[in-house]
Amino acid sequence: MTIKPFEKKIWLSSPTMHGEEAKYMMEAYETNWMSTAGQNINEVEAQMASYVGMKYAVGLSCGTSALHLATKLAGEKFYGMPRPMQGTLQGKRVFASDVTFDASVNPVAYEDGEAVFIDTEYDTWNMSPEALEKAFEIYPDTKIVVLAHLYGTPAKMQEIREICKKHGAVIIEDAAESLGARYLLNGEWKETGSLGDYNCISFNGNKIITGSCGGMFLTDSKEDADKVRKWSTQSRENAPWYQHEEIGYNYRMSNVVAGVIRGQIPHLEEHLAQKRAIYERYKEGLKDLPVTMNPYDAERSVPNFWLSCMLINEEAMCRQVRDDQHALYISEAGKSCPTEILETLAKYNAEGRPIWKPMHAQPIYRSHAFITADGIARGISNAYLDTGRSIDAGTDIFNRGLCLPSDNKMTPEEQDVIIEIIKRCFM
Repeated sequence: MTIKPFEKKIWLSSPTMHGEEAKYMMEAYETNWMSTAGQNINEVEAQMASYVGMKYAVGLSCGTSALHLATKLAGEKFYGMPRPMQGTLQGKRVFASDVTFDASVNPVAYEDGEAVFIDTEYDTWNMSPEALEKAFEIYPDTKIVVLAHLYGTPAKMQEIREICKKHGAVIIEDAAESLGARYLLNGEWKETGSLGDYNCISFNGNKIITGSCGGMFLTDSKEDADKVRKWSTQSRENAPWYQHEEIGYNYRMSNVVAGVIRGQIPHLEEHLAQKRAIYERYKEGLKDLPVTMNPYDAERSVPNFWLSCMLINEEAMCRQVRDDQHALYISEAGKSCPTEILETLAKYNAEGRPIWKPMHAQPIYRSHAFITADGIARGISNAYLDTGRSIDAGTDIFNRGLCLPSDNKMTPEEQDVIIEIIKRCFM
């Protein structure tokens, strides 16, 4: 079979619009509520709080702003209000997911803290409970954990919550990628975005539902919700003039953006079903290759299947090397690698991506501690000591994995072509 490039590009995950979005955007326009207040924001906050199962939701400009204010809240809980020129986490360590987008952990730096990266585990590609427990042994004074649910798959929250409770720590839940995913916690099914002490979701353009941008902070604490709402509007005090007693931010959600989200919410379950069908189609179509799909615990979780990913078996990897900006590989019969597959997909006008590069390997964070289940994983190589191989699951997954085209507008026929392209990479 001759394969021709797709006439219309197959995207990794692009916005899927339905029509209602324009109606609510025009409502904002016609009523002149074009700023950071209005009925769209009120409705989106109420609907998302109800869906996730939290009492309060605060609409913000993006998921990163939600994560920043959650981090600031957690810092003030333990360390008090800082001086205006200092962050709440100055001189403090925060445990953080290692395989994630940097928006999860940059807020720690915004608040002058130091992220300590916790290795990944293979069962879910999320934070390893064993590595987290080891991190508390090494740094027992740490009180904040930032945890992301990678590609919409819930982490092992039962174990992680118990570890944090034992050590008196709180969880900032980065559910930016996992809206609609569920987890069985203490025998009760709960939505991600409700599993931490401070919870954040994203409506970025590539997410399961979108506002083009936008994010949300979710909580059961009215005090926390009010504080985030205040901080996000430049911390203006209740005075007839502009009075400021705390540092504030221009982080509030626009009523126009909220209109897009309001039009998307009724289609969330539809998007979830489409994403799951894509995952299952890949799983079936690739079953004869030496690969596995991104895993999840079927008994305790239901991912939102935001991105379908693939991990090549170690013995089926052709030789591949990467530096900070480039990758090279040597093609071998019967084998392949992420670089070969991604470059081949691109030739046929389809978009895939590498797995998130681990944070501990990012140039900006290479001086930060990195903890595996075996302990500190920096500087363990010694020509005179045989310490064995230290597990670094995140780097292994990054080296062997890739994100497949997962756009829910992709037809089954188009996905079949993508599957065939991947198969030919192993020939």
